[in-house]
Amino acid sequence: MITKTLAAALCVAALAATATSAFAALKEGDAAPDFKASAALAGKTFDFSLTDTLRRGPVVVYFYPAAFTGGCSIQAHSFAVNLAKFQAAGASVVGVSLDKIGKLQAFSADPQACAGKIAVASDADGRIAKAYELALSDTPAGRKDSRGDEIDHARVERTTFVIGRDGKIAAVVGGLAPQANVEQALDVVTRIQR
Repeated sequence: MITKTLAAALCVAALAATATSAFAALKEGDAAPDFKASAALAGKTFDFSLTDTLRRGPVVVYFYPAAFTGGCSIQAHSFAVNLAKFQAAGASVVGVSLDKIGKLQAFSADPQACAGKIAVASDADGRIAKAYELALSDTPAGRKDSRGDEIDHARVERTTFVIGRDGKIAAVVGGLAPQANVEQALDVVTRIQR
């Protein structure tokens, strides 16, 4: 017979394992998959390369479900507001979603989102998210963004990877509200640069 204490402990352990694996399969210490993608910053497109960006210091790669949605706009804006702190720690920041590049051009320039400060990369086919072993889920039919446009792509889990200059994942941040996700990523970047 299982005691209530043992049952509770098993339940907590199962929930902890589920919570950890639910937001990312890649873990601290894993090599970060390299990627190149079409990206936007302040409305202009450019070719983003993780390898090239790592030459300048750590990179915060944050995956988010969809541009112009409540939590994603909050998270992008929080990264924008805190960008100087990330840069002071030597880090770059790039967001990744399954949105098409045209939408990301507008999102990157929107003052309520990226505010012209945060680069966002298009992973329209989901290959980058899959390389980071993140779960993709279908967007419910008819779901619209804050501009009234239908969201016509899958969603990726809100997960942030802090990647050290050595190309290894220094931390994985997931399962948090958008602003808490940004705060935790900043804490990690500041810690690894000491």
